[in-house]
Amino acid sequence: MRRFDDRTGTDRGGEDALLDAAADAFEAGRLEEALAHADEALAAAPRSVAALHYRAAALAELDRTDEAREAYERALARDAGDLDLLRGAADFYVNVLPEDDADRERVERGLELARRARKLARKAGDAPLAAELAWLEGAALNQLGRSAEALERLSEAEREEPDRVDVLLEMGFALYELCRFDEAARVLRRAEALAPEEPWTHHYLGLLAERRDEAEEARRRFARARKLAPDEFPKPIALAPDAFDAAVEDALADMPEQVRQYLSNVAITVEDLPTADDLLSSDPPLSPAILGLFRGAPYGQKASMDPWSHFPSSIVLYQKNLERFARSRAELIEQIGITLIHEVGHFLGLDEDELYARGLE
Repeated sequence: MRRFDDRTGTDRGGEDALLDAAADAFEAGRLEEALAHADEALAAAPRSVAALHYRAAALAELDRTDEAREAYERALARDAGDLDLLRGAADFYVNVLPEDDADRERVERGLELARRARKLARKAGDAPLAAELAWLEGAALNQLGRSAEALERLSEAEREEPDRVDVLLEMGFALYELCRFDEAARVLRRAEALAPEEPWTHHYLGLLAERRDEAEEARRRFARARKLAPDEFPKPIALAPDAFDAAVEDALADMPEQVRQYLSNVAITVEDLPTADDLLSSDPPLSPAILGLFRGAPYGQKASMDPWSHFPSSIVLYQKNLERFARSRAELIEQIGITLIHEVGHFLGLDEDELYARGLE
């Protein structure tokens, strides 16, 4: 972390020494001490943006994320143009806050802060900082499912820092989501050459090998990712085909009769992974990680320009993606039911926003 300047315009005196002490403690990993010094500096100068920033950063590292968020927002309310603060807050919202913490709102706030900071950095002529903020924007856009936009920002970052591993990783993720699989593999291999022990690189190269039907390469890559980061990449919950089919049948049986009656002519099938035709049937392409898909025209509607709408209506569930998504057998069984209901919603004509409003997203 950079040392933060105070812009309160007050007599800094002892505050200066406290901020230096907070900086030294933070850089040495003595987080409780850094927090104590930041609090002392705030007691001496309650409007100190730098003290609030140190407080927020220390709290974030201590996993006290609610307090960290409050400190970041208090600091931003006092100086919304401080580049270091904007960068730290953007990283906090995009990369530090837990994923279940109002996920979309969290990431959108981080994107807003990163975008504002990048423009200020470019105006100030700070190309390296602008590149880092472009990476943060790209990471946020990837999380929001806006991979084409993410790739633009990440390409900007890569031009400035071509050997930065986290930039290459995010580029690989974006290309994978856009179904540009050969390009994704090339970028991820560049990342692997720079950081051979990065687990996410092995995981995504495994996904790409799996799509090429290179089973042994995929197995090796997944095993390596799991060894390097077992909490991030637990062994998938695998069901035998007959057990998986039984779970689908049970989920179908649990649906209300008034919904099941519409499905009499809808084929419900299970496949390992979505095909290229599945993914490229939409613009932009669907994510290769989709759990299920409705093919055909929604109930009561005529065929459209969608290529799938000219085929009989069907719902497909993707077993490998579902098994990777779940962390337990119970969660897998539950997610099979959720995914089936979601795709039935599409069959009945509900779009993604309507499904979200009904809790089916």
